[in-house]
Amino acid sequence: MNKTFQYVSYLWDEQKAKSLGDDQVALLIYRSNILGADLRITNYGGGNTSCKTIEKDPLTGKEVEVMWVKGSGGDIGTLTKSGLAALYVDKLRALEGIYRGIAHEDEMVGLFNHCIYDLDSKAPSIDTPLHSFLPFKHIDHLHPDAAIAIAASKDGEKITAELFEGQIAWVPWQRPGFDLGLQLRNALDANPGIRGIMLGGHGLFTWGDTAYECYINSLEVIEKASAFLADNYGKKRPIFGGEKIKSLDGSQRKEQAAQIAPLLRGLASSYSRMVGTFNDSDTVLQFINSHDLSKLAPMGTSCPDHFLRTKIAPLVLDIPASQDLSDLGAVKSHIEKLFADYRDGYKKYYETHKRHNSPAMRDPNPVVILWPGVGMFSYAKDKQTSRVASEFYINAINVMRGAEAVSEYVSLPLQEAFDIEYWLLEEAKLQRMPKEKPLSRKVALITGSAGGIGKAIADKLAEEGACVVLTDIDGERLANARKDFGKDAAIAVKLDVLDNDTIGQAYKAACLAFGGVDIIVNCAGLAISKPLSETTEADWDLLNDVLVKGQFKVSQAGVSILRTQGLGGDIVNIVSKNALVSGPNNVGYGTAKAAQIHMSRLLAAELGPDKIRVNVVNPDAVIEGSKIWEGKWAEGRAKAYGVTVEELPAYYAKRTLLNEIISTKDIANGVFAFVGGLLGKSTGNILNVDGGVAAAFVR
Repeated sequence: MNKTFQYVSYLWDEQKAKSLGDDQVALLIYRSNILGADLRITNYGGGNTSCKTIEKDPLTGKEVEVMWVKGSGGDIGTLTKSGLAALYVDKLRALEGIYRGIAHEDEMVGLFNHCIYDLDSKAPSIDTPLHSFLPFKHIDHLHPDAAIAIAASKDGEKITAELFEGQIAWVPWQRPGFDLGLQLRNALDANPGIRGIMLGGHGLFTWGDTAYECYINSLEVIEKASAFLADNYGKKRPIFGGEKIKSLDGSQRKEQAAQIAPLLRGLASSYSRMVGTFNDSDTVLQFINSHDLSKLAPMGTSCPDHFLRTKIAPLVLDIPASQDLSDLGAVKSHIEKLFADYRDGYKKYYETHKRHNSPAMRDPNPVVILWPGVGMFSYAKDKQTSRVASEFYINAINVMRGAEAVSEYVSLPLQEAFDIEYWLLEEAKLQRMPKEKPLSRKVALITGSAGGIGKAIADKLAEEGACVVLTDIDGERLANARKDFGKDAAIAVKLDVLDNDTIGQAYKAACLAFGGVDIIVNCAGLAISKPLSETTEADWDLLNDVLVKGQFKVSQAGVSILRTQGLGGDIVNIVSKNALVSGPNNVGYGTAKAAQIHMSRLLAAELGPDKIRVNVVNPDAVIEGSKIWEGKWAEGRAKAYGVTVEELPAYYAKRTLLNEIISTKDIANGVFAFVGGLLGKSTGNILNVDGGVAAAFVR
């Protein structure tokens, strides 16, 4: 069998497969994972795979055929056994006897549960019967761009027949469900010996007697479709009709995108807060800069997986790529009108196509926004979902490019698209989604977050769902801290709180990665403990520069973004008990900390009308993981209190009312208390997290 491919990746490892023996379910999972690892084969969360095995019925002891198929939701690239539904094949097929026709499709899904063999099964998906009515041991249902390009072509059926020489049958577009499973069976009966079926406007079915044969069959069919498209690009006419406008260069694109992203995010969040993704890949630029953009973008996508993630069509910004954005007010009213028109159009789409039992209209804002010459923005409830929406629209671009190269792109009729978008089964799937974490729609920038208190705050906010922008002056330490976060959870940017350029770059990175920022935590700091006679002017300047001026600079730059978004926000300043309590050998540090607190009060008073809350968390004696305590500060404090450095933790705990040692996690919990949603009407407040120091009580 051919193991050399140009357009897909051959990832089958003989040793790995051999180690799985004759465990067909394990081989199914392995096959699924390597198929899902190549986004040219199937998009994230798209498609499903199955195998059929002979098992012993736990009730009768007799041998029965069982189908193991990817359950509802999930992704084949990360599929595990817990993501499979296992069902009796004979019971599934027997449902045909009570099937009342295509008008009663939805009632069949509930009956799948009566066919379950493995009680630990994932909920069966709507695609279950598509696998059950085909007799093959291993089956792949995939959404490769190359196959969908043919499936979404005006001449798709003819192209399929000629390209695959009758080895791939064609089933016209039909919404997934029980009847489509019967149509697949009929197509196989009418075309014995075929190696697969193309679903019009949807995707591809392929199969084999073994996991490996199925895998190779899938790769070969997709490779052939991909090669056919590649041979035809630019033959009939330039791709997408050729270039209409020139892109800005890479740095200019990112500069423009970063400036406009908070405005777009604010408008896209008019119903509920969204997190963004920016993409200016060559694939995106080729499409958005083309003559055909105006024709193809409004047509919408074809494959259900595409428009369920991206909405039926994108919003196109009709402003020059080089538009001067130094004053966003100059373009804001125009962009607001574009959004208003899009929302009105979506409402009309809903009202025109809704059924008597359709769910209520969802958020009418665009998910995908295209800016010719610059790039693509996507907005969704969290970073992963917005990134995946971006990837899905790239899938749609690939489909349109391929279809236009070999024929003419055909999107789904709007009523069909609506019926899938507002399908009651899709609504039920949405209702089953896990409850969002408190900060899942928020973006937090934390200074000094490579370690110590700042890192603990980043950990806590990420744990509660936030995207975090880790910043620190120590690049090596910062890179190590980033390793503790997932792909979509964080970015790391080197930042010096006294350097306007690095501050600007950090916020720019936040806007490009996530669309903006919602929470600013000023945690960067240092400490110098000396008596007045030994405190130098350089000591004084350094403390006030880093602690006071740094807090001012980072807050000032961040507030500009918060105001552009118009979504409110939080600034939390990590100060110190020393801002409230007078102690020996601390004139420089204590004065700077007191200034931080009063600045917080002043900003709370000024920013209230913008719904920007400003609060303070005062730690005390947090020694764990702190660079401050590695040097002379610890020696200075120990000397001031007449103890050794080693005795400091116990000394600090003993002097508190609760007799507790304070950890970095305690401070992080204090920050979360302010930003987690329960104190949304609190600003200008100070929270002491110090174990109870009576002298620091705020009166």
